[in-house]
Amino acid sequence: MEKRFLKDGDVIAGAAVAALGVYITLAASKWDIMGPEGPGPGFFPIGYGVALVALSLVLIVSRFRSGEAVEQKSFDWAGFGRAMTTWSAFTVCAALMNTLGFYLSFALLTFFLVRFVFDRTLASAAITSLCSALGFYLVFGFALDVSLPIGFMGF
Repeated sequence: MEKRFLKDGDVIAGAAVAALGVYITLAASKWDIMGPEGPGPGFFPIGYGVALVALSLVLIVSRFRSGEAVEQKSFDWAGFGRAMTTWSAFTVCAALMNTLGFYLSFALLTFFLVRFVFDRTLASAAITSLCSALGFYLVFGFALDVSLPIGFMGF
């Protein structure tokens, strides 16, 4: 019975995320947590790492406590294809960020994901991409006055 739990996707994902959380916490522990002006560069990564570890342990423990046997399922090739498509689109948009700028590359990424991965209408993808890029501009460019990468078109 224990061996079946070790093949469970939730347990495997929880263990992988816990390992990532431990790595992030250990790497960020070398940075200052608090400085004279407030939170230092290690403050949020340490909190993020601890949260990853805690939530992944909750996932693993809840899976063991449920006591349900793991069903053997066939591999979800469609889901794998969507995940790889998303990863590829993210990689392409990250590579284009210096040329197109953050806002435009993020809008293109959002448009592609909504239209082709989530299979929504063209109008829905366009509205979502415009609103998300505008939201990033309002928060970072306008309210926080943080400069994000700017492309050849000036935004």
